[in-house]
Amino acid sequence: MKDEAQEINLGIPKKIPFYYGWIIVIVSVFGVFFSGPGQTYSVSIFIESYLAEFGWSRSFVSSLYSLGTLCAGLLLSFVGRMVDRYGHRKMMPTIIVIFSLACFWMMQVQAPWMLLVGFFLVRLLGQGSMTLMSTTMVPQWFYNKRGRALSLMAIGMVGGSFFIPPINARIIRDYGWQTGWQVWGILLLVIMLPIAIVFIRNKPEEIGQEMDGEITLPDDPIPKPVKEEVAWTLKEAMKTKAFWLLLFCVTVPAALNTGLTFHLASIMIYLGYPLENAPMIAAFTLSIYAVSQFANNFIAGYVGDRLKDHKILAFTFIGYFIITMVFLGVKYFSLASGVMIVVLGILWGGVNGYFAITNNMIWPNYFGRKYLGSIKGFTMTGMVIGSAAGPLPFGFAFDLFGGYTEILIISALFPLFASVASFLSPKPQKTTS
Repeated sequence: MKDEAQEINLGIPKKIPFYYGWIIVIVSVFGVFFSGPGQTYSVSIFIESYLAEFGWSRSFVSSLYSLGTLCAGLLLSFVGRMVDRYGHRKMMPTIIVIFSLACFWMMQVQAPWMLLVGFFLVRLLGQGSMTLMSTTMVPQWFYNKRGRALSLMAIGMVGGSFFIPPINARIIRDYGWQTGWQVWGILLLVIMLPIAIVFIRNKPEEIGQEMDGEITLPDDPIPKPVKEEVAWTLKEAMKTKAFWLLLFCVTVPAALNTGLTFHLASIMIYLGYPLENAPMIAAFTLSIYAVSQFANNFIAGYVGDRLKDHKILAFTFIGYFIITMVFLGVKYFSLASGVMIVVLGILWGGVNGYFAITNNMIWPNYFGRKYLGSIKGFTMTGMVIGSAAGPLPFGFAFDLFGGYTEILIISALFPLFASVASFLSPKPQKTTS
């Protein structure tokens, strides 16, 4: 009877016939998918509707988005500390409910201040908190298989960037932009909230398991060796050179991707695509992007379990440089066509596939999982600040120069700097006294 009582913990038996970490991966897939309403690839589809209905300028809406994103980013460190303190099982359902209310707020927008508040909420709760919690859950359950587990988790992000933009475009066209936000508010409550409540568990130790699927039994005469993972606090990590170099590195794709995605429909017109089809062309590009990212996520997960993270990251930034050159090439060699949309989507998605996996691996690999919420919360603050900085210069460049050439040239320099910074960021060694 004693052994039977010991088998139950938090409603899940210890002696289960599979490793529960794979359930956590599935939950995280849904988590990053439902971060979508707060991601730029989703919000960007609403921008043309705001411009048409309210008569605001592109740079004005970009400023509101950047300010809302910046304010959201400043709070992510707090969210990360709350995740470390209360665990994913309590925090995820709470965030989902508030995020749903934020979507309902967005459908009521009638004034600039309301749009600013809405941008702040969906960026903090969706792009920030939902992503933070999903990407920090998986490393709690995997060590040797961390790259492969994170690559599976990334299916949710890929699915979001593939399905959400065309879904938004269709709903906006047929029913209006208000209905688009209403749909996501309802889906968060009906689908994501029950999944989080029923299935989330914080760590394998809570149900008698260890990372990667080893099971510890109370009466095991030969205990299995526990993987030792060095635990850095946020303050300790901040004293290393690698932390700050990598923080700079991860802000670069955040700024570049957000700037390109937020203004993608306008950029497509600038490149020579028809005005009336620009939103659907932008959505189609993001869908191709998602398919490419999906394929490359799995390759990146396999590679990430075998090669050094900072070297993979360095080569990834060379890819971002190439992408900006392709955008310029389409403009100045008059290459606007359906084929180039596919090429752009494949290159862009492939590079982001490698970055997404490597970025999610490098922080737990370098600094451990014990304080991962605090560390990722701080680094995601940097990423969100980068996201805030991205749309604004693109919007001002368009209003000032009537196009995007100048800002694309400037943007191309930052991936080169980030590539060098990545090469200079090997894994730090923690000294113990």
